[in-house]
Amino acid sequence: MGGVTSSIAAKFAFFPPNPPSYTVVEDESTPGRLVIPEVPRRDEVDILKLRTRRGNEIVAVHIKHPKASTTLLYSHGNAADLGQMFELFVELSKRLRINLMGYDYSGYGQSSGKPTECNTYADIEAAYNCLREQYGVKDEQLILYGQSVGSGPTVDLASQLTNLRGVVLHSPILSGMRVLYPVKRTYWFDIYKNIDKIGMVNCPVLIIHGTADEVVDCSHGKQLWELCKEKYEPLWISGGGHCNLELYPEFIKHLKKFVLTIGKSKTAPNGSKKTTVELENENKPSESGTSDTFELVPDLPEVSRNSLDSRLEKSKKPNKPEKSRMSTDRVDRFRRSKGMVW
Repeated sequence: MGGVTSSIAAKFAFFPPNPPSYTVVEDESTPGRLVIPEVPRRDEVDILKLRTRRGNEIVAVHIKHPKASTTLLYSHGNAADLGQMFELFVELSKRLRINLMGYDYSGYGQSSGKPTECNTYADIEAAYNCLREQYGVKDEQLILYGQSVGSGPTVDLASQLTNLRGVVLHSPILSGMRVLYPVKRTYWFDIYKNIDKIGMVNCPVLIIHGTADEVVDCSHGKQLWELCKEKYEPLWISGGGHCNLELYPEFIKHLKKFVLTIGKSKTAPNGSKKTTVELENENKPSESGTSDTFELVPDLPEVSRNSLDSRLEKSKKPNKPEKSRMSTDRVDRFRRSKGMVW
């Protein structure tokens, strides 16, 4: 019975776009360099193929920012691939002034294998090892970012590392079974048991969740926040759904504040380590500077990369976000009603 239930949960968990939104080819002008023809070519972007410990080959992108002192490893949601997420990754790197690596799970995009819980753990491990070995990233420079189902591999890896700079959980799940059923305890056949692992994460954790999330209830994020060892001020976006949080100005504003705060928390002027709460009070967001809504380039692939984590129909929300230039019409076309996915 447990195996059957776990298989059902896994089928709800993974919805790789079919067909994939992108291809990977060798750059004709630079032998050995890979490119994705469907997205704008950029000098600061590396396209990589990484071998996992489970024998699969996954595709990853690394985006370099010239002024970055932090690297973010992004685990995306369940109904997107790198081609759809690429523009968002570029924009996050620019807005936050960070290096960013995103990767496709086994069975997603042009990654080989099948999407399973165990494979996603091996996938994020391969991306993490690449950052350490190829780009020289240290744990204290690294933020792990997990969106929805991506919170599973993110929390799993974070629970094993002792010196991470920080963790961001975007519309996270308590566990796979808890999305499907209101269970009160963890069963051995459950998947992505974040509820049991979050207490082992030893760094600041930011949780972002929409209060009108129709796929993963906001209570998942709130309970995870309560269980965190080092809590950072959470962001509960009023009226926010499961796949539109980037459209709200407070999303990027709060994320920028988090990146700045935890960057300072490593070394205070007197040599001591300040608490996250102390540094939050020092870093009130400025009213001037760059806009807090995304402004993305017009030459997009046909499907948007904006948080494509659900195929549910667009829900009605009482509070509408400020209008963004992030091609929301394309996001709406992508959301097709296919039942509950997360």
